[in-house]
Amino acid sequence: MSIAHEVPGISDAPARERTAESTPALLRILTIAAILGVIIGLYMALVYAGTDAVQGDIQRIFYLHMPAFMGAFVAFSMTVVGGVMYLRTRQTKWDTLAVSGVEVGIALALVNLITGMIWARPIWNAWWTWDPRLTIEAIMALTYSAYLVLRNAIETTETRRRFAAVYGILAIVTVLLTLVISRIRPDTIHPTVFGPSSQNAQGGFAVSGGMGAAIGVNMLVWALLVPATLLWYRIRLQDKLEKLANVKASLFNR
Repeated sequence: MSIAHEVPGISDAPARERTAESTPALLRILTIAAILGVIIGLYMALVYAGTDAVQGDIQRIFYLHMPAFMGAFVAFSMTVVGGVMYLRTRQTKWDTLAVSGVEVGIALALVNLITGMIWARPIWNAWWTWDPRLTIEAIMALTYSAYLVLRNAIETTETRRRFAAVYGILAIVTVLLTLVISRIRPDTIHPTVFGPSSQNAQGGFAVSGGMGAAIGVNMLVWALLVPATLLWYRIRLQDKLEKLANVKASLFNR
């Protein structure tokens, strides 16, 4: 007798029928849109936008640096949504959204940090400095990394999900501080592209010509299309992992 007959939920349907769970059409469209968006965004950043008169070509990294952080903000916001809804409904899908938001957010935050370091080396003459803006973002990244570590350390499913929900809701404070710190701390050297920078800011630039269009396109791509696509794939992966765990539990509990 095959395993398919032994374990509930697995059928002997042909492989082509079992692939009915293949990527939904909307997700395929979203994936293509995200890929094309990234390509167009790169063209806008590297070719269409003019070269900054002061910083030169290194300024072009801002067209990825800023949008990547906004994408992380969107992903971490989904963690808040998932956490609040899980506490209200106790439905697993909301916990899945929350943890997926953290993982996607961390990935995009790392893109922001790495591109920032690449830009800082020629502009600030240092890969890293303990500027208030950078320090808060480092704390943010560590806070969400700790979310994953602590979540995985809790064995009881319901306790783990409740803890993660509350933690994910509170952790958004670090993201909000990262957003506003350059505007409320007069001693930061981190520039703000839109709005006034502190008097100590180093590396600011005026948005002119095609720069605004390049920023707008990349914001659309990295703050909406990319996080939405990654979140959807991560949620699908989590669903498959949970189904696999249920199958294993069925096998070992027979």
